[in-house]
Amino acid sequence: MAAMRLVGATPRQVSTIAAVEAVVAALAGVVLGFVLFIAFRPALQHVAITGAPFAPGDLSLSVANVLVVAIGVPLAAMLAARLALRRVLSSPLGVSRRVTPPAPKAVRLIPFVVGLVWLALLAGVVHLNGKGVVYADFVGFLLLMVGLVTAGPWLTDVGARVMTRHTNRPDVLLAGQRLSDNPKSAFRSVSGLVLALFVASVAAIGIVSTVVADHGAPAGGEVAVGTLVDMLGNSSAVSVEGENSIPSLPSSLLGDLASIKGVVGVAAVHWDPLVSTDHATDQMPGLVPCPQLTRTPALGHCAPGASVVTIRPFSDQGNGLTKRTTLADRTWPAAALPSERLAGLPIEEVVVGTNGTAAAVEQARTDLEVALPYQSYEVPPMTYGEVSSSTSRSYTELQNVTDVVIVASLLIAGCSLAVGVISGISDRRRPFSLLRLTGVPVAVLRRVISLESALPLVAVSVASVGIGLLASALFLKSQLGVTLRFPGINYFLIVAGGLLLSLGVISSTLPLLERITRPEDVRTE
Repeated sequence: MAAMRLVGATPRQVSTIAAVEAVVAALAGVVLGFVLFIAFRPALQHVAITGAPFAPGDLSLSVANVLVVAIGVPLAAMLAARLALRRVLSSPLGVSRRVTPPAPKAVRLIPFVVGLVWLALLAGVVHLNGKGVVYADFVGFLLLMVGLVTAGPWLTDVGARVMTRHTNRPDVLLAGQRLSDNPKSAFRSVSGLVLALFVASVAAIGIVSTVVADHGAPAGGEVAVGTLVDMLGNSSAVSVEGENSIPSLPSSLLGDLASIKGVVGVAAVHWDPLVSTDHATDQMPGLVPCPQLTRTPALGHCAPGASVVTIRPFSDQGNGLTKRTTLADRTWPAAALPSERLAGLPIEEVVVGTNGTAAAVEQARTDLEVALPYQSYEVPPMTYGEVSSSTSRSYTELQNVTDVVIVASLLIAGCSLAVGVISGISDRRRPFSLLRLTGVPVAVLRRVISLESALPLVAVSVASVGIGLLASALFLKSQLGVTLRFPGINYFLIVAGGLLLSLGVISSTLPLLERITRPEDVRTE
C-alpha cells in the first residue's frame, strides 16, 4: 500500500482497495460460518452442555440475527482496514522505511492500578450497601478491563526484554527483538482473548466456584441436611395471601410428625396480617412462636424476651448469592401479635427439624406429601441442603458453558495469531531468505516464529486468569464477605488444553516458512 502511495495512488484509491479486500474476506468468512452452522446444527441438538440437550428453537436464528452478522461483520472489517491504513495514508515514506514506533510506557498501567485499588478499597475499607456496591464494583471491573487492554503492549514489551536479557540463543534473541520492535502489533491479535478470559475467570470461575463450594456449608452447621421445608399455597387463589398460604394444617399432621423417631421439632410459619409484603425483594414476612423456633434451629432464633417473632423465610436462606442453606445465624425481632392469635392465621410454610438420619427425613417427607399434596410451588418437601444443591447444579452448568467459551476463545486467538504469523513471514520473506543463505537452519527460524507467537498468547492468558481470580476475590469480599474458593484442577486443565490447541493452530503455519524463504528466491535490489 505504501508503494502504491509513492507511485501516485490517492488515499481514496488505496482505501477502496483495502476496503474491498477486507469486505470480500469477511463475506467469505460469514458465508462459511453460516454453512458450518447449518451443517453442525443437527449434531449440536444432542449435546447436553447444561445437563439437557438443546431444543431446535435454541439453535435457530432470527432474521435480525442473520442481518446483524451478514452486514455487521463485513462493515466492521471495512472500518478496521480503513483504520489500519491511517499511517500509510498520512506518511507512506515512514511506512516504507519501517519506522519503529516508540516503546509503550508504564503510564499504560494507570487504569489497571486504579481499578485494582478501587476494588481493594471496596473489599477492605469502604462498606456500601444495596445497589451502591454493585455499581461501585462494576466501575472497578470496567477499569480493570480497560487497563488490561492498554497495559497489554507494555507487558508484551517487558516480557520480550526479559526474554532477551537472560539468553544468548539466536532464536530467542531474534524473537525478543521482533516483539520489542512492535509490541502493539504482537498484542493486538490476542487483545480480545484478554477480555474473554478475564470475564470468564471473574464471573464463572472465581465467583461460581466459590458459590458451588460454599453451598454445602450452611450457617447453622449440619442442620441443613436434616431440616425439611414445605412451602404452601394455592395457585388458583385470587389474593396474594391465598396464593402463598393455606388456611390451616390437617389436624393429624403434627401428631404424625411428632411420632416419627428422629423428628426433633415442627414449626409452622404463619401469615403476618400486620406486615405487608416487601415487593422490592418479594419476601413474605411470617410469624413463628419461639418454642417451635427453638426446636427448628435452621430457621434462626428469637430475640431475648420474645414469644413470637417475625421472620422472612424466603430471604434466600441467608447469604444471597452464595445461598447458604439455612437462616440459623439470624436473630429475629419480636412480633406485635401475641402467641394466642396465631392459631387463626393461615400457614405459609411448614419446617420439620430432624436428627439428619435418612429414615427420619424420608418418613417426615412422606407424611408431608400425603397430608399436603404439592401446593402452588409444585415441588415436594425438600431439605435446605437439597434446595441449595439445585442451585449448585445451575452454577455447575454455567461452569460447563464457561469451559466451552474459554476453549473457543483460545482457539479464536490461535487462529488470529496464525494469520499474524503468516503475515509476519510474508513481510520478512527476504530477511529470512538471507538468513538461510548465511547458514541459519530452518529449525531456528521456526523457533523464532513460534516464540513470537507463543509469548503474547501464554503471557496474556496467565495474566488474564490471575487478575480475574484476584478481582473475583475482591468482589466476593466486598459483596458477600466470603473468601474465594480456588477453582479446581479441571479449570486449569481446560485453559492448558485450549492453549495447546491454539499453539497447534499456530504450528500448522510453519511449513509455509520453508516454502517462501528458499535461498534461490532471493533477488538483489
